[in-house]
Parts: sequence; C-alpha cells; structure tokens
Amino acid sequence: MYSRMTRTRGYTLVEVLVTITILGIMGVMVIPSLSQTGILKTHAAVRTVISDLTYAQSDALAYQEGRAILFDVDTNSYTLIGVTGSTIDPATDALFNSRGPNQRYVVSLDDPRYGGSHFENIDFNNGSLLVFDEMGGPVAAPSSTDLSTGGTVDIVGGDGTRYRLTISAFTGRIRVGQVDAGG
Repeated sequence: MYSRMTRTRGYTLVEVLVTITILGIMGVMVIPSLSQTGILKTHAAVRTVISDLTYAQSDALAYQEGRAILFDVDTNSYTLIGVTGSTIDPATDALFNSRGPNQRYVVSLDDPRYGGSHFENIDFNNGSLLVFDEMGGPVAAPSSTDLSTGGTVDIVGGDGTRYRLTISAFTGRIRVGQVDAGG
C-alpha cells in the first residue's frame, strides 16, 4: 500500500529575517516617542492655562462682568476671579468650577499631570493679575477703563522646555511660542 506523507510547511529563514527587520523598524519608531512624555505633560500645562485664559475672557463677555486671573508663582497656581469692585479678594471673589459645589476655580501646576511644569516671569502691567473687562478686553486694573499693556506668562516644563504665553493689549489675543532658556 502506498502511504502519503503530509508535509507541514515551516517558516523560511528569509521570512523570519523580514519579520524581525519589520519589528526592529517599528521599535525604533516607537521608543523615541515614549521618551517624550515629559514634553506632552508640559504641553498639557500650557493648553490648560490657555483654555482658562480664554474661558475667563469669554465668561466676561457672556456675563458682561469683569473677570480676572491671579497668578501665584509661590504656589505655582492661578485663580479665576469675578471682578466685583476696585479690589480683588481671591478668598471671596473666586469663581466656582464645574467639579462640584464650593469648588473654587484654582488650578495648580503642581498636579502630576503637568510633569513638574512651573510659572516664571509673569508680567501684566508690572504684576501678576490679568483683568478682562465686560467686553473681554484686558484692562489695567479691576474696575478700570484704562487699557492694559498686555503681558506675558512663561511656563517652564520639567524637562526644561520654556513656553511664553503673550496676551495682546486691547484685543486680549493669546499667542504661545517656545522660547530659548535665556528668554
């Protein structure tokens, strides 16, 4: 009787080498992007500040009331504040956020999501207070009609990258750019 042998096919050396080469190329592409998580956390900090500046400006326009952002380099945080008079008191005038009742709108860059980012060189009319009038334009002080000269906020990431947020005088336009460590 004649018996038939079934032959199982394996991988050839060429197929194995091609597979290993493709996996190696994919590994070379993925590993550098995994090492850039620090820059992504810095970007998250910058985007958060920009979105809150934009929110304060839009909120001032929507409610036809002044809004302010008070930066605090010492605590590495900022507070969104409703402008109710000629003075600012973060303890009583802070806006509330959507995270729950009695949650003041205070944001800290010490949060691990921001990877060690911190504020440097905050300058709005020689101070750390940015005020938007009821039309969303920056003004020199609470309850003032004098236009602001604009200003800047530098955010430095845990990896040393530095970003400058520039708020334009009169329009309040917010621009961001990466700057050298020297400024």
